[in-house]
Amino acid sequence: MLLPILLLSAAGFTVLTTEFIIVGLLPSIARDLDVSVSQAGLLVTLFAFTVAAFGPFLTAYCARFERRRLFISVLIMFGLANTLAALAPNIGVMALARLIPALGLPVFWALASETAVGIVGPDYAGRAIAKIGFGIVCATVFGIPVGTLISDAFGWRSAFGILAVIAFAKALLLFMYLPKTDLHKQQVSFRSQFKILRSPLMQGHVLLSILVFSGMFTAYTYLADILERLAGFNGTVVGWCLMGFGAVGLIGNSLGGRMVDRHPLIASMVFCGFMIGGMVALVPSIHSTLGLAAAMGIWGVTQAALFLVSHVRLMKAAPQAPAFAASLNIAGANLGIGLGAMVGGHVIDTLGLGSLGFAAALFIGVSILLALLLMKVKPQAACA
Repeated sequence: MLLPILLLSAAGFTVLTTEFIIVGLLPSIARDLDVSVSQAGLLVTLFAFTVAAFGPFLTAYCARFERRRLFISVLIMFGLANTLAALAPNIGVMALARLIPALGLPVFWALASETAVGIVGPDYAGRAIAKIGFGIVCATVFGIPVGTLISDAFGWRSAFGILAVIAFAKALLLFMYLPKTDLHKQQVSFRSQFKILRSPLMQGHVLLSILVFSGMFTAYTYLADILERLAGFNGTVVGWCLMGFGAVGLIGNSLGGRMVDRHPLIASMVFCGFMIGGMVALVPSIHSTLGLAAAMGIWGVTQAALFLVSHVRLMKAAPQAPAFAASLNIAGANLGIGLGAMVGGHVIDTLGLGSLGFAAALFIGVSILLALLLMKVKPQAACA
């Protein structure tokens, strides 16, 4: 049953690249649409807040549909949205182009994760989702930086146009090779899925995801801008730097998949601790080739790991409704992404780019304290 997981991984590459490709394109989009970088950064916030607001409800509702047809429909929607982004004449149309795929991302990611776990069983959830997560890491390794390189060579609109073609091609591949499943017939009721939100333990896990991703994206949203303005790199060099950042994420994806199966909260704390070091060291090391590579390497490994760890952590906390739990993580993560983009923009406007790492580290530090607290909560609280 490896083929279905690999197909979903390939589709996940397109889905996550659509969300995060804009990180490397913000300076170009801002210049072309005549807005500031911090204003363009609100496109990240819009996408993230849409996922956070509608993700759990859409996932709970769409869980009743046959998976193959659902995944194909989501990819077609992504192809259309990226086509609109490539043609956007102003920031308003660009915002609409970002809103549409934000409705499909949580549905795809949560239900694809559930499908993978259903294939291998809950004991190997981390490793199964790591295989799907490989597509996400590849989005960071190739999607975001290649998008930046394409933007530098041919314009940012070309990056979205190519991504649209890839989305349509992946939809065709799923139609041809993804088998139909009956997981939609095994879903618990809409109301039963929402009952897990009554658990203080689940509420704490969702809050933990919000804090972790707020910290990540306070700085990561503006990483391309940091490398352009503080390091003095041109668009091509920035693209290669982002590719290196994503490439080391392959290590984090593998480490995260193994550690989260042993103890999700400890894994979260370990990677958060190392992430603080990478974020804080980035700007002081900006003019040292070795120092910059080390800081970005640590940050890249831990960021990829925490994507996976956070996702599996929520699914393991609610085994009776894993897809809905995954959607809660996606909602919490995207709320954090949106908050991080807003906070980062405010920090840039008030304190400057050089302060982003320290602001991000504050969020991550609080998340470590919350993880320690959650370790003391009895698992029975999840059923309260």
